[in-house]
Amino acid sequence: MIIGKRIDSFETEAFQKGRGFFPVSFDRDFIGKWSVVCFYPADFTFVCPTELEDLQNQYATLKKMGVEVYSVSTDTHFVHAAWSMHSPAISKVEYIMLGDPSHKISRIFDVLNEDSGLAFRGTFVIDPDGVVQTAEINQLGIGRDANVLVEKVRAAQHIKKNPNEVCPAKWKQGDKPMKPGLDLVGKI
Repeated sequence: MIIGKRIDSFETEAFQKGRGFFPVSFDRDFIGKWSVVCFYPADFTFVCPTELEDLQNQYATLKKMGVEVYSVSTDTHFVHAAWSMHSPAISKVEYIMLGDPSHKISRIFDVLNEDSGLAFRGTFVIDPDGVVQTAEINQLGIGRDANVLVEKVRAAQHIKKNPNEVCPAKWKQGDKPMKPGLDLVGKI
């Protein structure tokens, strides 16, 4: 189980529109801030561009929340750049795209399908200490909704700031959280 664990260190090459190619290190680039890591199977596919474009539509909101976004596939950073230049959906992506041709990162997050060499669709919210707060892993054909991700990040940030509270189902920022206690047992 990856929830509550600190992610092992890794380094890789990245592509970001407007910035080009550059190295990314978990210890240097993730620690000290909130991060979302979004794995997808492969560039130049079908469901993936819809998900990455949907995530781009929430990128400004996530940035305002102090969150950096990283997408990851087992393709190289060169393939990410080519995809950005040729796909209308991916050309909009402004967040960092990590290459994982060695499959190291996919294995660290336990999303690698060893038979195909592709990553399952995994989304992870990582706190400033490098600890996974939420995880969602889907089969290859099941896309995700970035609106739901934003709400998960808000809840994770609230709980990090308020460790004696919990966020009930459908909790939204501004809703009253709950404080676990004997007074609530059997009354919800």
